[in-house]
Amino acid sequence: MHAVPLKFVQKKVTGGGHRDTNASLSLTSMIDFLVVTVVFLLLTFSASGETPTTKGVRLPDAENTLDMIDAPMVGVTGSLILVDGNPAGNTRAIEDSKRLQRIDELFNILKQKREVWKQLHPGKEFPGVVVLQIDQDVQAIVVKSIFQTAAFAGFPNVSFMVGSLPKTKTE
Repeated sequence: MHAVPLKFVQKKVTGGGHRDTNASLSLTSMIDFLVVTVVFLLLTFSASGETPTTKGVRLPDAENTLDMIDAPMVGVTGSLILVDGNPAGNTRAIEDSKRLQRIDELFNILKQKREVWKQLHPGKEFPGVVVLQIDQDVQAIVVKSIFQTAAFAGFPNVSFMVGSLPKTKTE
């Protein structure tokens, strides 16, 4: 190493006055970081497909439940109707008239989702499943109107999102 003729090159080669070229990493810190990351991911990831409910929505409880399926989610929050989190109408007209009505915005969005699914899956039969996430205090006429609108838009198979009760033993 002493035979390098240029001083600045010799300084670089020997690491003179600067950081060591071999950086050391504390193994304990690395393991701590990885453990915290893995625990965080395990707590936030749900393999069963559970979908968090919209804030303020109290779902009805049921004993016989199934895991969530991949389908458009229609939710009712207050008087606002949401499809996959995007606004799709209002329930005020239905509540005021107290009669069954087709919700045009919801109908158009669901019809568009059906067309997109058919384009992405040519030759396959459309399952026509929609999941309703509706507060337990929403009026029955609103639920019926949403159900009917979904059926008119080509989604005759409707599932309701519910809270799970512990199963009781029957003897």
